[in-house]
Formats: sequence, structure tokens, C-alpha cells
Amino acid sequence: MKQPVLIIDDEPLARQLLRQYLQAYPALEIAGEAGDGFEAYKLIQQVQPALIFLDVQMPRLTGFEMLELLEQPPAVIFTTAFDQYALKAFESQALDYLLKPISPERLAVAVKKFLANSAPGTAQAQPEWPLPEQHAQRIAVKDRDTIRIIPAADILYIEASDDYIKIHTGSGAFLKKGTLSRTVAALDPNQFVRVHRSFLIPVGQLRQIEPYEKDSHLALLHCGARVSVSKSGLARLKEVLGW
Repeated sequence: MKQPVLIIDDEPLARQLLRQYLQAYPALEIAGEAGDGFEAYKLIQQVQPALIFLDVQMPRLTGFEMLELLEQPPAVIFTTAFDQYALKAFESQALDYLLKPISPERLAVAVKKFLANSAPGTAQAQPEWPLPEQHAQRIAVKDRDTIRIIPAADILYIEASDDYIKIHTGSGAFLKKGTLSRTVAALDPNQFVRVHRSFLIPVGQLRQIEPYEKDSHLALLHCGARVSVSKSGLARLKEVLGW
């Protein structure tokens, strides 16, 4: 049975070239194409592909942002003109990372990896998608049936909630599947500080710090929230603020 494949790239010529190259692989069936992350997200829900060829830099929603919205992402082969994400892609167990212009020979190596990995009895690793090199200026979340983009400047604070993070903003709180550690790594450490194992705050929201219990404090935020601050969290906060 053929494996359904999606091509996701905002450049029509890049999609056309990849579509042409993939005709050489009868085990693969191109089930659709998308030109941006929003369109790709919807198409993946419909098609449930086994593999996607994914560009990184796209309008509206980047490839990384789109992947983080998927609870069960398919296998991914990155296709991009930028090489700065390559190391993180390989560390995250992405199948491959193809730099444009893609050659038929290089594509063949990537396709062979996918076919070997998808063979019956092969264990499928669940990847932890790579973070961009630049600090994130926004976070994409699913809000019912829509995708909401939250600018980093709108975040009041973030808290851990089981397998999710809860992002508090002036217009409400939004859940996103993931860990607080990963969110800390994505955001600018000079603007956001993890003050507790369960809380991450923007330094601009900090109004006051009060003693609470032994070796712990409470951070009073401008939005009115009171957030726990651990001993190590207080040290990180003092370092960022230069206290």
C-alpha cells in the first residue's frame, strides 16, 4: 500500500520540483500540498499522512509552530534554504534535513530513511520538535477549532498544567500541549524568567516580591496574579534584574 505524503512549502516552484522528483517512488503517494502552516495544519488533520516534506520559514505560521500544534505528528523531512536549524533537527530525530536546491540524489537518501523507518515492526520514535535559533516572539495555540497566535508581549505569565502549559493573557488563558522547560528555552531569557517549577513570568510584569514561607517568596504581578517563587527562581530573577 502506498504511503500518503504531503508537500508543505510556500514556494510553488519548490513544490513543483519536489512533486516531480517524488514520481520516481511508487511507494509514495502525494496526497496534497499546502503553502503555509495554517493550510498545512488543516490538511494534515484530513489526510493523516505518513510523511510530510516541510519548509521551515513560511508566512502566517512557521513549520515549527505548525508541528507544535500536532498531537501526533507524522514523520518529517525538512526542506529549507536555511541551515541554522539542521543540528537541532537531527537531535530531535527528524528523519532528514534537505537544503535547497534539493538534488534527486539527496532526496533519494531521505526517502530511503523514511521507507526503512516505516517498515513493519520498526519502532517509531516520538520526536521533540527542534526550537528555532531565534527567541520566539509569539506562541501558536489551538483555541477550539481555530489557531490563535499570542504575541510574547501579551503574555502575563505561564504555568505548568500536567502535560500542558497554560498561557495567561489579558484576553484569557489558553492551553498548549508541551512542557514549561521547552517554553523557557524558546523565549528570551532576558524577558522571561522561570521563577518556580510551575511558573514562568515576564520580568516586565513583576511589581513586587514578598516573603512567603521558608526559602520561598511570592511574586505580585501588575495583572494582579500572585505567583510562587522558589529559592532558585529568586536567584534567577535577581540575576536577570541585576539585583
